[in-house]
Amino acid sequence: MRHNKKFNHLGRTASHRNAMLSNMACSLIKYKRITTTVAKAKALKKFVEPLITKSKDDTTNSRRVVFSNLQDKFAVTELFKEISVKIGDRPGGYTRIIKTGNRLGDNAKMCFIELVDYNANMLKEQTAKKASRTRRSKKSADAVATLATEVPIAEEAESAE
Repeated sequence: MRHNKKFNHLGRTASHRNAMLSNMACSLIKYKRITTTVAKAKALKKFVEPLITKSKDDTTNSRRVVFSNLQDKFAVTELFKEISVKIGDRPGGYTRIIKTGNRLGDNAKMCFIELVDYNANMLKEQTAKKASRTRRSKKSADAVATLATEVPIAEEAESAE
């Protein structure tokens, strides 16, 4: 019987699946966002979120456990130095899956999976909106200030003549 054995094998052997998930997790940690199929993204989410939780406490044992899953020194270092600091107060849900449609070749459902606090595009848009609002207010304030200073100067010039 297959009771309680709900696990997507992704059409691969166990060793191939583990190697693929390890490589995808390293890429996610390095680049903060990767594009993949929805099934792989869901499997990756279950694989990488416990590792991120483990990285919150920086001990030798937790580093060894994470390294045994990732097998990449750079990814482990970045996970413990940068990512764990940024997500220290978050209780879970470190990744986000956003569906992007179907792939042209085989019509597979595609998405990108990203780390939640590293969404650079939305951060850029928010800062651009804030900057544009402050620019407008500065321009209008500067225009009012220059008009206020120019008018008395013009009147002084006329009275001097």
